[in-house]
Amino acid sequence: MISCFIFINLEEKKHGLKMKLQKYFLLLVAFLFITSSVLPQQETELYKKLKSFKEVTSVTPIKTDTTFTEGYAIMISQPIDHNNPKSETFKQKVYLLHRNESLPTILALEGYSADFNRPYELTRILQGNQVLVEHRYFGQSVPEKIDWNYLTVKQAAADHHAIVQLFKKIYSGKWISTGVSKGGQTTIFFKRFYPNDVDVAVPYVAPVNYSMEDPRITQFLKTVGSDDCRKKILDYQRAFLQRREEIMPLLMQDVEKQNIRIAFDWDFLYEIWVLEYSFTFWQYGAAKCEEVPLPTDDAKTMFEHMKKVNGYSWYTEQGIKQFLPSYIQFYKEIGYYDYDLEPFKDLLIEVKDGSSIFWIPKELRPKFDNTLLKDVSEWLKTNSNNMIFIYGELDTWSATSVVLSGKTNALKMVRKDGRHGTSIRSFDPESKELIYSTLEKWLDLKIKR
Repeated sequence: MISCFIFINLEEKKHGLKMKLQKYFLLLVAFLFITSSVLPQQETELYKKLKSFKEVTSVTPIKTDTTFTEGYAIMISQPIDHNNPKSETFKQKVYLLHRNESLPTILALEGYSADFNRPYELTRILQGNQVLVEHRYFGQSVPEKIDWNYLTVKQAAADHHAIVQLFKKIYSGKWISTGVSKGGQTTIFFKRFYPNDVDVAVPYVAPVNYSMEDPRITQFLKTVGSDDCRKKILDYQRAFLQRREEIMPLLMQDVEKQNIRIAFDWDFLYEIWVLEYSFTFWQYGAAKCEEVPLPTDDAKTMFEHMKKVNGYSWYTEQGIKQFLPSYIQFYKEIGYYDYDLEPFKDLLIEVKDGSSIFWIPKELRPKFDNTLLKDVSEWLKTNSNNMIFIYGELDTWSATSVVLSGKTNALKMVRKDGRHGTSIRSFDPESKELIYSTLEKWLDLKIKR
């Protein structure tokens, strides 16, 4: 019995060892497959060049689609204060998509974090290289010690200038900057302070506000669309507030079900949710006017529609943390919008002030300085050459779109019925041809139609 037991035990050990070896072998194969699909088979000249730059702290090969030959995630050392040679530094994330050194290079400027790499529309249209830059103080591009005094438009523009100068050591072709929404603002600001760094700038849906909370937003919401649609939206908002006791439990249950942490008390959240609705409705167009519920519809219908159009990821603790740097910028020098409380005063309990500065903790609220906005607005009227501004007619942010004077060759293209996701390729054929032919003229190249 003992010898039999020993034999069986040895066989089990052999079998267990075999299974472990098979497991490790499969893991090794998987690892080799993954790394072989990401890492270059050999260090290319581009890879060696990137590694040789003293400003570059890391270069990681990344997967790209087949139209690019190489791709990298790169961390670049930047001074927190570009005006101080002895400044502390931080690492800024850049994604590079490479085709050829002589092709046009698209500088894609994010206004927030760059959570993943993707080709921008202009990169596909121009079939060029792309340098995508995460904005300072967002995502991974954050100093170890946060000093909000250095989160400014000029410091960010200096980041982008340093990056362009670095990559121009590789890419000798034309340079085109672009960005969407806050990234579009970033594109405008960069062109203002470093006008010779790029040959062309194409900001998408970029507001150019005039004040801390620009009243043109409120005026836009009073006139956009049809009278009937605006009335239906207002009736829905008022009914949502009036039926708080019915709808609030649905909101609370959904938040609990998703296991998310709301950053405000329930009544304040509920009221801001309703006040935000009209802005978001027109900005993104997630629903049509005929889909807006009637005041008599059941509570579930009312709630589900609000959730579809508005969502509430912005109102979570995670959302507040993620977007805090942008609110700091808005209320320091870029500007934002407030809420018109007049149509809802009789129904509001918690919200007594229409300002949106509540997004920023009281101890961090900056003093607003509109010097930048005045400067940029005047510069755009006289110096915005080789710039194409893309907007959607119904996008709420088009209320504070760029105002041109006709003194430059800049184009302002507004897509009829367009929203915040308006693209060049969404324009009608005639308008699209004007954009393409203008780019061809300014860049001295041919675009494949």
